[in-house]
Amino acid sequence: MLKHIGKHSDKRIVLVFRQIPGDEHMCLVLYSDMLPQLVHDEVMKVLESPVGQNAKELADALHRHTMSNGANCLETIHKMGLLKKVNTNQVVITPNAKSNVRLDELNSILNQMNQGEEAIKKMAELDKNAGMSGKRREPKEVGANPASRTTAADPGTALIGDVLTDEQIAAQRVAQAAKMKLDAQAMLAEAARLEAEAAEFAPAKPAANATRKTTKAKATAKKQTA
Repeated sequence: MLKHIGKHSDKRIVLVFRQIPGDEHMCLVLYSDMLPQLVHDEVMKVLESPVGQNAKELADALHRHTMSNGANCLETIHKMGLLKKVNTNQVVITPNAKSNVRLDELNSILNQMNQGEEAIKKMAELDKNAGMSGKRREPKEVGANPASRTTAADPGTALIGDVLTDEQIAAQRVAQAAKMKLDAQAMLAEAARLEAEAAEFAPAKPAANATRKTTKAKATAKKQTA
């Protein structure tokens, strides 16, 4: 399974930027079959490397890569005009031969997951900071009237800067659900692949009942002939 590869109008592409800042419905791609040989080999080397596969944006890995001629890989493909701006809803990501997803849909899921991760980090930081002094945090006042004070424990209430808002918690749950769905799809695809490989190595044997019936029929036929 490889990240950062897909198709656009039946042409194979390498996804360099998932979303263009300020123009999020567009992405930047390379048409792999149209790249000069040197650039193609260098880009594929980066893409298939652990650095490339672990990068959220392949552009980050390409920017850190020095080509065999001493040039920066990302700067080279930019100067050569090889980066193409494409609508995300026209790109299909194909991590393997059996699965694919439209890039705009994938971006939506990944963005929700990122929001969830940020929310989790923020909650961890808040918990850490709250525990450093060893003192109980007093609820913040809202207005001069003590009766108007509220705490994070109040149902449906969250103080910005202290704890997560309801919207952030909802985004976190959506992100977790999306990740679980992706994991489940990946596991099902892997299970199907393993079953297919197993069938190739050990084809299914005839059922025992069928074998016994065949043997019995042969014996009957032999008696009738005799």
